[in-house]
Amino acid sequence: MTPAYWQQACAELAATCPAMAELVARYPASVLRTRGEPFETLLRAIVGQQISIAAADAIWARLAALLDTTRPAAVAAVAPDALRACGFSQRKVEYAQDLAQHFLDGRIQPAQFDALDDEAVIRELVAVRGIGRWTAEMYLIFNLCRPDVWPVDDVGLQKALVQIHGLDARPALAVFRQMGERYRPWRSVATWYLWRMLDPVEVQY
Repeated sequence: MTPAYWQQACAELAATCPAMAELVARYPASVLRTRGEPFETLLRAIVGQQISIAAADAIWARLAALLDTTRPAAVAAVAPDALRACGFSQRKVEYAQDLAQHFLDGRIQPAQFDALDDEAVIRELVAVRGIGRWTAEMYLIFNLCRPDVWPVDDVGLQKALVQIHGLDARPALAVFRQMGERYRPWRSVATWYLWRMLDPVEVQY
């Protein structure tokens, strides 16, 4: 599923930012897609923490061959050694199974998230072990399709901003935050295109 606002967001970003106009034109067939499965989105984000897209995709392929990645019960029940064999670190094994338990016992109830604003969703998710702000922001973008998320701690986003602004060095985080202001109210879409600039593979969670 692609967000209903995608074409409008692309048109408005292209109209206000020449660099974004070039990116939108360069990837006309590329769009953000969501699988729509809350547990799977969060599990994918945990897998992708602090590793490359290619490495995360390889681990995910092995995991998907092992079990049904949409079912928290399957992840909760699998032996930790089996997850490690897929490429999970010990810490990510613990994070994945804790996430599964939160879904199983009702501490995470995704159906309630639609009524919450972005920061409220983030507060709910970071209560889970292994889910920090970045992972929660990936959920906002790729599952809830919120249009104006700016994951400023993301290294890929930072690299793209340095490149697109022609900077010699990476500035302070506050500068990256300020850079995002020009992309409101479509910062999620701008982020996706900035990632796309750096990687030939579409980012999906």
